[in-house]
Amino acid sequence: MRVLGIDPGYDRLGIAVVEGDPSRPVLVWSDCILPHPGSPEKRLAEVAQAVSSAISTYHPDALGIETLFFSKNAKTALGVAEARGAILASAGLASLPVIECSPQQVKLSVTGYGNADKAAVANMIPRLLTLPEKKRLDDELDAIAVGIATLATGLPK
Repeated sequence: MRVLGIDPGYDRLGIAVVEGDPSRPVLVWSDCILPHPGSPEKRLAEVAQAVSSAISTYHPDALGIETLFFSKNAKTALGVAEARGAILASAGLASLPVIECSPQQVKLSVTGYGNADKAAVANMIPRLLTLPEKKRLDDELDAIAVGIATLATGLPK
């Protein structure tokens, strides 16, 4: 199975293509998309375009996305919710199944512990798959983790 893992964001979008068995995942590609500052509609169009481009380039079997986590910052949560809408619309236009993973599911799939911190997740990812040398932002690592969790979840029946 090949999945497109997404860490949704308005300012930074983590995106990764992961395939194979959840116990031995393979990273096909990953990136962190930084939409240009500007009007919300242009930023969200960049998010949708990045996701649509990844779908057409890598032909995933499913899109995995982390469920919305409400933080104390309502403005941030609203931006992430809007980005999720653009991402889900891209998946819908491609008739791509969407698998939502909670933050706890992602942590459990990657570290074996559902309350692990971000550092534990980041430290475990290179132990689960081979990462080509490059500097990565947390969002990109989070997208890889979502991809791994989506592989573990499998396609809906």
